[in-house]
Amino acid sequence: MSDQHQAPPVDGSLHADCANCFGLCCVALPFAASADFAVNKDAGTPCTNLLDDFRCGIHPQLRERGFPGCTVFDCFGAGQKVSQITFGGTDWRQAPGSAGKMSAVFPVMRQLHELLWYLTEALTLPAAAPVHDDLRKALEDTDALTRGSADELTGVDVATLRHDINTLLLRTSELVRAEVPGRTKNHRGADLIGAKLRGADLRGANLRGAYLIAADMRGADLRSADVIGADFRDTNLRGADLTGAIFLTQAQLNAAKGDVATKLPTALSRPAHW
Repeated sequence: MSDQHQAPPVDGSLHADCANCFGLCCVALPFAASADFAVNKDAGTPCTNLLDDFRCGIHPQLRERGFPGCTVFDCFGAGQKVSQITFGGTDWRQAPGSAGKMSAVFPVMRQLHELLWYLTEALTLPAAAPVHDDLRKALEDTDALTRGSADELTGVDVATLRHDINTLLLRTSELVRAEVPGRTKNHRGADLIGAKLRGADLRGANLRGAYLIAADMRGADLRSADVIGADFRDTNLRGADLTGAIFLTQAQLNAAKGDVATKLPTALSRPAHW
């Protein structure tokens, strides 16, 4: 069994490229005053920190200024797709009439790109070979949806699509985790908030949708663990081994606490605040 795999995508299309985006996460999405955001903002309303060139005016001080939620968010490359492909490079300031539709399309595109991330990663896993054909077909069909018009995108039944693709991702998870020797742990959807898991052997564990908020996972071994949808807010991952963890995202890492000793998959970056 290999614990290393190259998560997608090598061309960067599923990684956020803010330089080619019209600040859509700062416009389309709502947020409420909380520990994550300093103020309230309605969906479709530009954040007051958004500059004329679509850069964030307080980006280097987001956490210090009360906006840690912004540093956690990841669009999986949906922002530049909507900006440059769906709307052909014409921004909502140039064409004010497009602002509402652009704000409606962006959340849909983000979900489609998230699914593309999972599907592309699944195709890199040798153990998932029995379902590679089905995964490839799902990836091609989902990618085709992302290239539709704004009206077509807002009409996508994302809930049904997620359900169908999740069936394939579940099978992928089972095949990968079956290669881990011994009996693996099943913590799917478990309440592990604040759990003491320091040094835990979680190789091949099912952590799908688990609540790991503020859990102590220092030095834990999460190789080949399925962490799709797991809540890593303030989880202590210092010294943990996440190489080979399947369906891990940048947003999950951004929400957690780690250090230089935390081992990460090659396609993901060590958050600046670690």
